[in-house]
Amino acid sequence: MKKILISDKLADDGINYLNEQSDIQIHIQTGVSEDELCGLIPDYDALLIRSGTKVTEKVLKAASKLKVVGRAGIGVDNVDVPAATEQGVIVMNTPDANATTTAELAIAHMFSLSRNLPEANTSVRAGKWERSRLTGVEVSHKTFAILGFGTIGRIAAQRANGLKMRVIAYDPFVTPEVFAEYGAEPVSLEELVVQADYLTLHCPMIEKTRGIIGAEQLKAMKKSAYLINCARGGLVDEAALLEALNNGEIAGAALDVYENEPPEDSPLLGADNLVFTPHLGASTKEAQLAVSVEIARQAVKYLQTGEAVNALNVPRQSAEELKKSRQFMSLANMLGKVLAGWVEKPIKKLEVATYGKASEVAIHPISVETMVGMLEDKLSTPVNSVNAESIAKRQGISLVETSCEEAQGYQSLIKVSGFYEGGSFSVQGTLLGDCHPRLVYMDDTEIEVIPDGTLLVTRHHDKPGVISAISTVLGESNINISRMQVSKADEMQQAMAVISVSDPLDEKLVKAVAELAPVISVKQIRL
Repeated sequence: MKKILISDKLADDGINYLNEQSDIQIHIQTGVSEDELCGLIPDYDALLIRSGTKVTEKVLKAASKLKVVGRAGIGVDNVDVPAATEQGVIVMNTPDANATTTAELAIAHMFSLSRNLPEANTSVRAGKWERSRLTGVEVSHKTFAILGFGTIGRIAAQRANGLKMRVIAYDPFVTPEVFAEYGAEPVSLEELVVQADYLTLHCPMIEKTRGIIGAEQLKAMKKSAYLINCARGGLVDEAALLEALNNGEIAGAALDVYENEPPEDSPLLGADNLVFTPHLGASTKEAQLAVSVEIARQAVKYLQTGEAVNALNVPRQSAEELKKSRQFMSLANMLGKVLAGWVEKPIKKLEVATYGKASEVAIHPISVETMVGMLEDKLSTPVNSVNAESIAKRQGISLVETSCEEAQGYQSLIKVSGFYEGGSFSVQGTLLGDCHPRLVYMDDTEIEVIPDGTLLVTRHHDKPGVISAISTVLGESNINISRMQVSKADEMQQAMAVISVSDPLDEKLVKAVAELAPVISVKQIRL
């Protein structure tokens, strides 16, 4: 008999599902303190929570039998995931259970903005009858622009297609086939903002997307366009948005999320052409029911079969397995990061090949770890060896694996190739002394590189003074060079330099390097 502790309120349907399982026993005790939870948890195999319970390292260390923590919802800020991993406890969430609810809220905001509904309600309550002043616009045949084409963005696209709208979308990590499946036309970010009648945000909040909609994007939008954000507050530069609204650069906006929640004393509250909701994205009866039932099903499946659906961390490996594969998996992760840093287009196919001693261990964990490195800095959802493959499939990435005992000039070698529309890129790595990772090929260029920190990779004409010019640009910005490797020139008299730098370069500095006359291209890769 497996025992499940429920320490936050779940919908009755989720509770009923658990009660229907003959091999599951549940106990519900909400509102417990950390010390109370530490006293309860040793008897349980699973803990189901929402946002109220704090699953700390202290709790996890007290959980001698605990196998899984299930979060009914997306965010796991209240769970110490590294500590759970250390204790061999799976942490899972329900990332898609409230996707429909959030997409529908964006559609609701679109209608609200188009027909002036909040202002009309206030007007009638004030005894007015302002039909002419509150004339709206139709959404049919307008352009519905989606920034971020994950599960929520795809549902929003389906709804917009049903409204006879033109749907365009930007997501650099989604393949053309996925866009086509959901009736969306892929465009660049620049085209997205220029063409949008309604721009709705559904991308994750990561370093590269913070402030993705700022003054430049807002100025590029139509004066008749509307902005809708039901994703994360930090995606929009709120100061720039206020200026755009006040200056008539866009017609209006609707926000469900904010940089600071609640947005007390925010200047945005004074804007007349802005509609607010208090982070209602997941607040429907259906969503609350869905997350409760889904997490109950996932917990039962894991306890009964060992299948970890929507797991966010890595289950414990045996010491023997870990010893055999750890260094190869670490190398594969680095190769995945290099691939992701080099290729800017959506990858459609990933090929992983192992040679020599690397072929003596199972290839699939190496492939999965490559996916982790390739995806983990691209998405807000934590990516690990448990969920990387399913996330890659959802992004439209296929996987091909090959192993060969022949050493290919090295005792061990891993080759990772990414194929995208119009081209491909490959990177190869080896282990020196079975533990020191090295990059040895980047595409067809042989160059030995220690994969660590931030790498600045240039292709340049093989002329005297190139490296000196690059070094000068970096030095003038107080960027220290810790290592540098330069390849031999190819048949086109082009060489490659890989420069390890002390700090990441900002866009302006990368551009300055790229504008040096002998430089053909520049890539910055963070490992």
